[in-house]
Formats: sequence, structure tokens, C-alpha cells
Amino acid sequence: MEKKVMWSNESCFQLHHADGRVRIWRKQHESIHPTCMSTTFQAGGGSVMVWGMFSWHDLGPLIRVEQSLNSTTYLSIVVDQVHPIMLMVYPNGDGFFQQDNAPCHGAHIVQEWFQEHEGDFTLLRWPPQSPDLNPKLDSAIHQRQLVTLRNKRA
Repeated sequence: MEKKVMWSNESCFQLHHADGRVRIWRKQHESIHPTCMSTTFQAGGGSVMVWGMFSWHDLGPLIRVEQSLNSTTYLSIVVDQVHPIMLMVYPNGDGFFQQDNAPCHGAHIVQEWFQEHEGDFTLLRWPPQSPDLNPKLDSAIHQRQLVTLRNKRA
């Protein structure tokens, strides 16, 4: 069955040190040396939220979430990304889509959309109070993020 599941998750990445501390090892006479200094950022330097999906067969897109991930934003991701990919990868309607219990996933408009499209694929129910069932996704999102950044620099 795991070959027919499309996993999804969102993750927020800190762009700089989360706690604002910078730890360096230096010799006493190196205190003013440029290699021992670091730029600082007010308010932590920011973060980026991304949403992604993957299956046994392939990685799906990595979507940067520009605003907060509310039900409207999530529904647009489902409509624009999840649905077409599920139809392409599982054209017989025998695929499964897994999401967690984030509040935007359980919103009425999102659940209503899934009910209207239940013949296209099956939405797997996430057990309440359960740990993350897709630990590979954070790694997949991170890997995809690195590839995207490398491609932009090339």
C-alpha cells in the first residue's frame, strides 16, 4: 500500500540562528579578527514556510507559503497541486493522500472539497494525537529546498 500513498506536510525553516546566539572558538588574540565576527539580525532573521508532497515514485512540488497557512491557502494548494498530481500519478483513482491534523486541513471548506472529489483518490484519516507518521517528508522537503537553491545559483 505504501507505494500508492502521497504524503504531505508543511514545515517552517529558520533562515538564521533561531536563538540569536553565535558560538565560535577562537584564541584570545583573535577577538577582533574578521573571521571571528558574524553579522547579526534583529528579530531572528526571518523564516520561510514551505509545503511539499512525495510518494514512493517521486517528489512533488515544493511550494513556498507566502502568508499563513489557513484553510483558504491550503485549499488552493490542494486544488492547484495535490489534485492534478494525484490524477496524473494514480489515474485509476487508486491512490491515497495523507495529511496531518493541522487546523487548516480539517477546515469545513477543505473537507467538503475532499468529499466532492472522493472518487479521484482516497483521503487517509490521521489518527488523533498521533506522532508524525511521515518522518521522511521533512528530509524530502529539505533535500528539495537544497536542489531548488542550487538551481537558482547556477
